[in-house]
Amino acid sequence: MSGNSLHNDVDIDFLHDISSRMAAADSLHQDLNQIVEFASAVVKCDSCFVYVREEDELVLRASKNPHEEVIDRLKLRVGQGITGWVAERREPVAISHNASQDVRFKFFNELPEDSYEAFLSVPILSRGRVVGVINLQHREPHTYTRRQIRLISTIGFLVGAEIEMAQL
Repeated sequence: MSGNSLHNDVDIDFLHDISSRMAAADSLHQDLNQIVEFASAVVKCDSCFVYVREEDELVLRASKNPHEEVIDRLKLRVGQGITGWVAERREPVAISHNASQDVRFKFFNELPEDSYEAFLSVPILSRGRVVGVINLQHREPHTYTRRQIRLISTIGFLVGAEIEMAQL
């Protein structure tokens, strides 16, 4: 089996899983944790966060590395940090190295491993509105390929409606 065929199988399996989850009535946290698992599997990374937009704030709702003490409590304003910039502008940001030096970066004392080299942040959209943000981070420099950015963005498109439905 070629590597490309394997990617296609993984992509199809994911599309199927997301579609079936949208039809089910799982809890939002369970869904977001599955999204974190999948995103971390398709783009091997050291950290993955999912923020959900609630009015003018982004609330951390899921994390690859368990951060029970900050899940549902860590919040930032739309426009604040790279994550807030992505939510405000509705476009992805991919930084291959020195992410913490980016003028948009916001350091959180609650997340001690927040000193990552590479950072990918993509909006989660539903009907043209930002309902959340997915962040992937690497401790070492990492150049995000066009395919990786598009794949994580596609996850954002697929789960946007799911998040919006769960909030209703």
